[in-house]
Amino acid sequence: MAEMSSSRHSGIGMTSQRTRRRMVDRLRRQGIRDEVVLAAMGELPRHIFVDEALASRAYEDIALPLGFGQTISSPYIVARMTELVHSGMALNKVLEIGAGCGYQTALLARLAKEVYSIERLAPLLAKARRHLRDVRVTNARLRYGDGLLGLPEIAPFDAIIMGAAATHVPPALLEQLAVGGRMVLPMESHGEQRLCVIERTRQGYVERKMDQVKFVPLLPGIE
Repeated sequence: MAEMSSSRHSGIGMTSQRTRRRMVDRLRRQGIRDEVVLAAMGELPRHIFVDEALASRAYEDIALPLGFGQTISSPYIVARMTELVHSGMALNKVLEIGAGCGYQTALLARLAKEVYSIERLAPLLAKARRHLRDVRVTNARLRYGDGLLGLPEIAPFDAIIMGAAATHVPPALLEQLAVGGRMVLPMESHGEQRLCVIERTRQGYVERKMDQVKFVPLLPGIE
């Protein structure tokens, strides 16, 4: 894997370990309780995943543009969704819909044995692959494709996480969720988006609505 030798990768000033610790302290104050998730976010250099011109803002609690009409979610939203997915469970296989810049992928890779991530935008996929190499992630597999279809050949998944807002839950993804597993995704209804947690039981699916959020819309196909 690539060595992280430049100042951009090692972290100085606003991209230092101290800055990450401050971010983690803020996330605790905001209500994130999962110490495994917090530790992973404290270790992962978020500034590597954004454009260099925005690196000094990487740890602020804001979403940042990635290009191609996409964003990297704020640290709080990433932490909250990861906390909901993790929920103290041992995660074997996790599916991510929307690799984006690879930050969420890298975070999941610290919590799960295997991570599979689908990205529909080829330029973003290339960027995510480069970022994952930079932080030496070896247990994540990126696929170019339509996230609405999932990866039936790899399923079932202990957890599925989606990085774009859906108006309905894709049936293929429900089928690919393991019994006892959970899916976390933004759902839009009547102009409002909320995080939705869907758990699969032996009897069916249980759905809970959580925090209000704002995500780009989920789109089909590839580009």
